[in-house]
Parts: sequence; structure tokens; C-alpha cells
Amino acid sequence: MKPLPELRHYERAFNHLARELGLDYYPLEIELVPADFMMEISVYGLPVRLPHWSFGVRYIHRLIQHRMGHSKLYEVVFPGNPGQAYLTDTNSVVENTLVIAHVLGHADFSKNNQLFRSVQEQQGHHIVEQAAAHARRIEAAIETHGAEHVEQALDAALALEPHIDWHKALRRPRYPERPEEETRSEAASDFQRRFEALTGEVRKHEIPAPGQRAPIPPYPERDLLWFIANYAPEMEPWERDIFLTVREESRYFYPVFACQIINEGWASYWHARLLREADFLEDQFYIEAMKTHSDVVRPYAATEQVALAINPYHLGFTLWNKIVDQQGMEQAWRIRQNEDDFAFVRNHLDTETANTLGLFLYSNDRNGKVTVIDSDINALHEAVLASKYNYAAPHIVVEEIQRDNGLILRHDYTVDGIGLDPDRTRKVLQYIKKIWRRPVQILTLDKDGHEVSIAA
Repeated sequence: MKPLPELRHYERAFNHLARELGLDYYPLEIELVPADFMMEISVYGLPVRLPHWSFGVRYIHRLIQHRMGHSKLYEVVFPGNPGQAYLTDTNSVVENTLVIAHVLGHADFSKNNQLFRSVQEQQGHHIVEQAAAHARRIEAAIETHGAEHVEQALDAALALEPHIDWHKALRRPRYPERPEEETRSEAASDFQRRFEALTGEVRKHEIPAPGQRAPIPPYPERDLLWFIANYAPEMEPWERDIFLTVREESRYFYPVFACQIINEGWASYWHARLLREADFLEDQFYIEAMKTHSDVVRPYAATEQVALAINPYHLGFTLWNKIVDQQGMEQAWRIRQNEDDFAFVRNHLDTETANTLGLFLYSNDRNGKVTVIDSDINALHEAVLASKYNYAAPHIVVEEIQRDNGLILRHDYTVDGIGLDPDRTRKVLQYIKKIWRRPVQILTLDKDGHEVSIAA
């Protein structure tokens, strides 16, 4: 469904104003869709995606949140050339006009931000069409191999969905057979160096003597989807295709995940500025649009004002306003290009801003009493960013393939500080074992700090 004539008029006007103010983005296709379709897009992450039961579970969870008033879907944007944006057709013209201005900010960010740009260049700027092609291939696999076998592969691949190494190239070759063949073709990016510096995760591995066969893996490998697709001893080609498909889509989502605060803040800054400078809007229309803006960037994400229930729109919007006011627009353009949430929060959320926003670390006792436990700005940075490391998943690496082709994984708890739930871990290992077709185990720590092995 195309936007209404009135909405199309505002779309053209805002496009013209955005270009005048310096926003730079690929052509953007905007479509109005029903609320239930918008809900599906927000759950699947794409308009069409591979079929799996887990998306139904996510849909029910999101629907309950929505009906309880904890979320409202205004838009979903897919970066690309052209970009695609979906707006809910039940929103008012005023709301969708603001959303169009917001979408233009997202489009500028995704074209110019280094992380977004590097992922899009590798994946071809057409993720929506690519995801539809992936879904068709999996439907064909179901017809050929049966739903049960395909679901088994999808269970394993989607259980490992967060476990990618986005620093590595999308079309990544297998390890060289001899250590002397290894090159530095995959040079570390600025983002990789920053990540390694912040986490201490510097890749170190011993190089065997010349002439010896390189071990597999030659170093702890965190790209689990890629590794299993390339080295599982009896994996079928169609199973490998499923693993690489999930890996490709997971890589696409990484910039969205790693740039949520900076990206939503940028889009919110620009929709507010575009509304403010839009002399083609009538006064009453502007007032109503700014009411919607206030709802979007309110300090707390839920209806109840709970300490540290941070709304990324509000935090990002506040930081961008401070940057533009204090450092100027030229510096803002540079930050938009070079930073992700890790750099953005650490570089620009200072103690004064945190105090103004009322951000702090707290504990909650059984009686509901809230106690401030830490006001240190560095601790606050880590609390805000904690869920962003590695898709909020534990840091797992492939340590070794044993002589009998058994697979040994290791949980690097020194990097993420996240404990493993034994029952859930065993379930995931069972998924992997069905694909690896050999024993699988993971080394981790128990609650007392002793190293243990969980096996399937």
C-alpha cells in the first residue's frame, strides 16, 4: 500500500529539506502496511525470512508486550540501495509524517556509518531480496529432504545465530593447510581493533614449524556458524547452506544491534530538527507532531518510570543534541561516520549528562526498595553497554577438533562475564551434535569457579 497523497506530499517536502540540510542517503522506498504485518516484520527482522517455529514464540511475546502497552510500532527500516521503510497504516498522518522525517535520519546513518557501510558493501545492499531468496531455498530443501530434517538443521543454526565473527569477511575462505600459507588478507578494521582493545580479546596463537600441517582451528575460532559449515565431518551441502544463510543474515543485523543508541538518537535528532525547520507545516500539525516526538524520546522505555529502564531514543537524542551544541555539526558528521554504541556512550556520556538524565546503577530488594549502589561513570558505561557485547550471548569459541572428530568448545568467561545455564547449554549442544554427528562438549566454569565440561 503506497502512502496517502497528503503523506506523499510531506515525504517529498522533507526529502528536499533533508538534502538542503546535508543529509546524504540512498533512494528510499516507503510503504504503508497493516499493523499485523508490521508486527511480523519486527519479529522476523525482515519482510520474508526462513521459516522456523522460534519466530512464532517471539511473535507471541511481542504481541503480548504490544497489547499491554509496552511498545508501539512506528516504522521498520531496511538499509540498502534503495532503502526500504515500512510504516503502520493505522498511525495518523501526523505520526507517519514524523516517522518519515525519522526514517531519513536512519537512511543517512546507514549509508555513511563505517560499520553499516562495510556490512552492506559485502552483502550487496539488497538484504530484503536476498532474505526472500534464502526462504525459497529452505522451502525447496523442505520439499526435498523433509520438514523434520530441515528443522533439525535450523534448530542448530538459529541456536548459534549470535555466534559469528563480524570482523571476518562474508565470503571467508577455509584455513590454509600449511601455516606458511597464512596471510594477513583479513586485516583488522578500526572497529575490530577498538573491540579488541576494549575487551582484551587479542587473537594469539602459536604458529607450527614450517612443513607441519596447521591445527584446526589454528586459533580459538568464534565464528561458530562458519566453522561448522566448513568443518563438520558429515554435513550435507544443503545443511551447510542453511548454516551460511543464518550467518549471513546474522551479520546483516549486527550493525543494527551495535548502533542502536547512536542510530536511534541520530534519527530522533533529525526528525526533531526537520520538524522545527519545516515551514511548510501548519502550526497545529507541528504541535501534534511534537507531541508524538515527546512520546518517542521520553526518558523511560516503558510506561512506568523505573530507574535505568533506558530508552535508547532518549539517551541518543540527548547526546546528539549535546554534541551539536558543544562541538558543532562538522564534528557530528564525523562521529556519525566513525562510531558505534561502544564509542558513542564512552566518549559522550559524561558524569554531568548522566546526572541530568538521572542514570545510576541500582539494586532492588524484595520490598521494591531501590538503592543506588554505584555512581561511577565508567561503571555506568559498562552497565549500559553490557547487553551489546556479542549479541548479549556468552563468548564461545571452537578450541579443537579431536582425533575422533569430536568437537570441543570453550566458554571464554574472562571476556563476557556471563555464566552458562547448564540445561540450556546441554540443549544447544544436542542441536549441534545432530549436525556435527560426533560428540560435542564445552568447557566452562561452574558456580564455584571450577572448570567443568558439559557434553552432549
